[in-house]
Amino acid sequence: MKKTIVFISLLIISLNACFSQELKQKIENINKEINGYNFKINKLKKEKEKIQLEYIREQLKEFALPKLEEGEELIEHQAMMLVYSENHEQAKWVAHIISTEIIEGSAGRSNDFRPDTNIKTGTAVEKDYFLKYKENGKTVYDGFGYDRGHLAPSADFKWSKTALSESYFYSNMSPQLADFNREGWAKLEGMLRSYVYENEIQLFILTGPVLTDKLSPVFRSINKVSVPEYFYKIAFDKENNRAIGFLVPHKELEYPIEYYAVSIDSIETFIGIDFFANLNDSLELIIEKQTNYKPFLPKKSKFNVAPLKELSKNCVNSVQAKQYVNSNKKVTVCGTVVSSHKSRNNHVFINLDKAFPNQIFSITIWSSNIVNFSYKPEQELTGKKICVTGKIIEYEGTPSMYIDNEKRIEILD
Repeated sequence: MKKTIVFISLLIISLNACFSQELKQKIENINKEINGYNFKINKLKKEKEKIQLEYIREQLKEFALPKLEEGEELIEHQAMMLVYSENHEQAKWVAHIISTEIIEGSAGRSNDFRPDTNIKTGTAVEKDYFLKYKENGKTVYDGFGYDRGHLAPSADFKWSKTALSESYFYSNMSPQLADFNREGWAKLEGMLRSYVYENEIQLFILTGPVLTDKLSPVFRSINKVSVPEYFYKIAFDKENNRAIGFLVPHKELEYPIEYYAVSIDSIETFIGIDFFANLNDSLELIIEKQTNYKPFLPKKSKFNVAPLKELSKNCVNSVQAKQYVNSNKKVTVCGTVVSSHKSRNNHVFINLDKAFPNQIFSITIWSSNIVNFSYKPEQELTGKKICVTGKIIEYEGTPSMYIDNEKRIEILD
């Protein structure tokens, strides 16, 4: 009996081993098939990327490039094109496309900063921005006060490792103050990417520093890289014949980015470059006169407007108002009512130029003062340009003013 039990047990173990081996082989066969599919998918992805890059170059040449001046050389990369200024050791302009491929793109920063070997005269190098050396076994960075600011930002190319890596050429860098590069300029770049995400439409982008003979170089820069006083960025949505330009001072920006929106014509006049030289003349005329930046704002910011630029004497706009917080002075603040709200307690809250939760100047009318108004302020004032006079306080980080009667509000339109 014992021998029989042992025999049966050995038989079961043997059968299990056979079954296990058979199942293991099935798993291996499936893995081989999966690997075969992955190989094909990766091959197709590379082929697709190659075709997309070729398409981008064709599109840039057909629709986006500025007119080349005598002696200028067009530098062609896989996903961007540029003209290099040897006198200033940076690009005069860079043209690229924010493709709808960024919606699914996932390539990370490569940080492979390097000279652009396509520039025959050579480009800026690392030692134009900082020194790097070892001290007590640690790497020490001795910076010259400027970021290596991308003109065509790397995040615009996250769908392609090839294109993203190219964005780290020093020919695509310009010295930028950290507060400029990481704040206001970054918001402009992000705003244009949001346009592509929300509308699923590609944008042609032209970016550059404003280069003049009066610029000073980066102190300690070995190639004397010029420090621009202004930068510009131009966006063109060909599908909707919609375009806008931004001319931005190189400093920490005190105004929302839409404040710096201008026509492409005005940038051409300011810097002397003929943009979109290959476009049909009638289309070029249409897009280069446009000044409406609102379509380019993210959906959550569609009702925001730029703070007023033209003001009457002794008036300030919604950004300038913060200079008078808790000054105990009566100030007249002017702006556009972009949002208003009446609370359950009948208090009225009004925001100028930027809506909640990104408000930059707020007006409060307590419920006890509503009787001093001959109209409903939350309805009557919305969308209108107004001026309010009173003392400015800070409420939860926002410059604010309490208004107790309608005589302290002047409706401008």
